[in-house]
Amino acid sequence: MRFRLTPRETSFYDMFAASADNIVTGSKLLMELLGADTAGRAEIAERMRAAEHAGDDATHAIFHQLNSSFITPFDREDIYNLASSLDDIMDFMEEAVDLVVLYNVEELPKGVEQQIEVLARAAELTAEAMPNLRTMDNLTEYWIEVNRLENQADQIHRKLLATLFNGKYDAIEVLKLKQIVDVLEEAADAFEHVANTVETIAVKES
Repeated sequence: MRFRLTPRETSFYDMFAASADNIVTGSKLLMELLGADTAGRAEIAERMRAAEHAGDDATHAIFHQLNSSFITPFDREDIYNLASSLDDIMDFMEEAVDLVVLYNVEELPKGVEQQIEVLARAAELTAEAMPNLRTMDNLTEYWIEVNRLENQADQIHRKLLATLFNGKYDAIEVLKLKQIVDVLEEAADAFEHVANTVETIAVKES
């Protein structure tokens, strides 16, 4: 860790932790979606929308702090990238739930539950990792595991696409379901972007 002669704004750490905790909330709502009926899904979508708005507020707070701070705990570009990637995760999860409701999907294809389980695990790891930005300790296993989970998500996504195009579904249903599983895959990619940004920060700070 480099020795610094100047104090640094420390509220960023709490803000990143809060943003990641909100993502855990979103991942739990995704899990709830799996077992919900049509009416329940609409209610879950409302709660997910509120969580997404909370995520936006957290992101804007980080940007405001960034613009008003003379000294930051690490590079401004990395702070921006980390906040943006965390926000992207929440956006994708909210979009997936919203699409399920808007498209009135009666049954999600087998394999979506695996996608969501991967996202839930990545959310837990991310929330556990954010407080460690203060010391840059115990982060290596985090980004390695998130990258492994993203590879797993890729495999699940490919299998889901194969299922959608096996002739069981009509063309319109394929379009609807493909958009949902694609958005969930984008959420997995966004988790990897967060992990890669954390790795970049850790390397610079070492």
